[in-house]
Amino acid sequence: MLGAGIAGLACALALARQGRPVRVVEQAARLAEVGAGIQIAPNGARVLDALGVDVPHIASEALHLVDGPSGRTLLRAPLGPGFRLVHRADLVGALAASASAAGVRLAAGRRVLAIRPGALVTDRGPIPAAGRIVGADGVHGAARAHVAPEHAPRFTGQVAWRALVPLAMPWPHEAQVHVGRGRHIVLYPLRDGLTLNVVAVEERAAWAAEGWSQRDDPANLRHAFRSFAEPVRALLQRVGTVYLWGLMDHGATARWHRDDVTLIGDAAHPTLPFLAQGANLALEDAWTLSRSLDDPEGWERRRRPRVERALEAAAANARRYHLAGPRRLAAHAALRLANRTAPGLPLRGYRWLYDHDATR
Repeated sequence: MLGAGIAGLACALALARQGRPVRVVEQAARLAEVGAGIQIAPNGARVLDALGVDVPHIASEALHLVDGPSGRTLLRAPLGPGFRLVHRADLVGALAASASAAGVRLAAGRRVLAIRPGALVTDRGPIPAAGRIVGADGVHGAARAHVAPEHAPRFTGQVAWRALVPLAMPWPHEAQVHVGRGRHIVLYPLRDGLTLNVVAVEERAAWAAEGWSQRDDPANLRHAFRSFAEPVRALLQRVGTVYLWGLMDHGATARWHRDDVTLIGDAAHPTLPFLAQGANLALEDAWTLSRSLDDPEGWERRRRPRVERALEAAAANARRYHLAGPRRLAAHAALRLANRTAPGLPLRGYRWLYDHDATR
């Protein structure tokens, strides 16, 4: 297994529970507390429950769409059980602890440079690779370079900021999406409810480096959302550290399997953050591949249509959030009507996504 993220650790745990020997190779020296918030939907929660992994979380009660400039509610759709707001570090930590208890071996501090027949070439010497290799080491990892070296991403014309903001009072147990022309911002609480996860997206022509490590000046974030209502502006005044990255549309790679290497998670199909499904699809991948490890081509054939549908739905959400002109007015009027008459109606179109049970 390459990569000790969500997909890699979940797959390693699922395989170990079947009695298979598993070793995870991870370039980080230790699994530090990195990342920020993750929204777990019922389709991902079912995998965690089947794995017996209990993660501290806040139960999300609603998806709350807000008109950014006015601050008025467009739609507050109640959510059923299984929607969870989680800190990524808590999820990775719980998966790592369960995997270790199940006998998974972790080789940390080993960056895989290339995959050769029978061996992983690392910066600290070769590692014998007997059996199958699962590539969960992301879009820039050695597994994807081996399986799909020709696959090139496309800049979407959007950048995203991510930050954590301390709160004086607990935030409602919901995910809020404040939408505006060419931009939107997602807010939801983590852990004790006194930490707010912030993801803000802006359309722009200029390219920004992809990744999670580019620091930015919080003033740039505040400037981008200066037209939003006062509560959002006041919240952004409290941002001290913020990270910026360019959103790249990778799509699903043309192939997920080559030789003895199979890709899962972001290595196979990075997901734009407009449907909150990256972690959920990774968990589904982990479980289903663990049941089909000896038939990776069949697994890909069965799995790909669902993944590609989810990627398309995420891209469609980005367009809906950033509407302008008459289309924006019409869409917002429809949302307000639904909020008065049937607030749960808009989410019924996603039942194919949330009702899916990969463990059955």
